[in-house]
Amino acid sequence: MEILGKILVGLVALEHLYILYIEMFAWETKGKETFKGSLAPEMFKPTKTLAANQGLYNGFLAAGLIWTFFIEDRQWAFYIAVFFLTCVIAAGIYGAVTASKKIFFVQALPAIVALVVLHF
Repeated sequence: MEILGKILVGLVALEHLYILYIEMFAWETKGKETFKGSLAPEMFKPTKTLAANQGLYNGFLAAGLIWTFFIEDRQWAFYIAVFFLTCVIAAGIYGAVTASKKIFFVQALPAIVALVVLHF
């Protein structure tokens, strides 16, 4: 179960690195495809800086999750993983309530699954 938990934490981290990429570097191209329907097409250019800021925060979430792979103390690594997964879950739930229900399934649910697996 420990290996599965690490794999799931890694997948959540990779997802947030991908979100960072979209929001910071591909907002006007891949962002339009990804967030189609959430934002009018003409709004992507003027919101580029705001999206890049969001992307940076997603990078911090990914960095925190990746950090857990380098912590030798298993209990400390567990606590850090729990903290950052909980942050991802909170962000996913907030996004689902305020922007799109899809965000819960794409962002929060994988983190919830990883968090549950870590506890076994």
